Amino acid sequence: MREDFREILRLVRPGARVIDVGCGEGELLELLTREKGVDGRGVEISPEGVSACLARGLAVVQGDADHDLDYFPAKAFDYAVLSQTLQATRQPRHVLNELMRIADRAIVSFPNFGHWRVRWSLVSRGRMPETRALPQPWWSTANIHLCTLADFLQLTNDLGLRVDACAALSAGQPARAIDPTKAIENWRSEAALFLLSRPSDTRATEPLPPPGDLFGA
Repeated sequence: MREDFREILRLVRPGARVIDVGCGEGELLELLTREKGVDGRGVEISPEGVSACLARGLAVVQGDADHDLDYFPAKAFDYAVLSQTLQATRQPRHVLNELMRIADRAIVSFPNFGHWRVRWSLVSRGRMPETRALPQPWWSTANIHLCTLADFLQLTNDLGLRVDACAALSAGQPARAIDPTKAIENWRSEAALFLLSRPSDTRATEPLPPPGDLFGA
């Protein structure tokens, strides 16, 4: 199981209303439905992904996160999930804002372009990096808006969002709870997962799991 999937599964409360944006072939949505009994919906841009989701019996529509989230009603979901997809959107600020409009909480994971391996690759080779979190060469990747932890944290501040929890992710290793405001984590974190809400939203006040349960700390 992908480590971000494992942590999302821990974060989402049983029976919640969940929308998985950029759900791919539906692995996470199927997992949440089976393990947590969620009322799940998916949005996926590729026809092949939609077909795979429908074959799993999932409620998924074909759509583009950059534009089609606008058609969902406000507060229609308890959680909006954007797993390893934000960097592939054309309007990440708009997408994040829409996630927080249609759901009480957003769970967002993405590769960290500030990780030390990325920095070293740029310094030592002078070329776009290829790492475990960024495995494709620059000319074939779907990523068009890569960012660092510090960049993403600044965006959440600009949008007035609250970071309820944050974890560093690394392939093959347990997730690690972090304070994303610490500069060292921008170097150490290969990828990151954020749980977000709006401070003024009283619907996002259900208690979180203890940190040890939340991120395997």
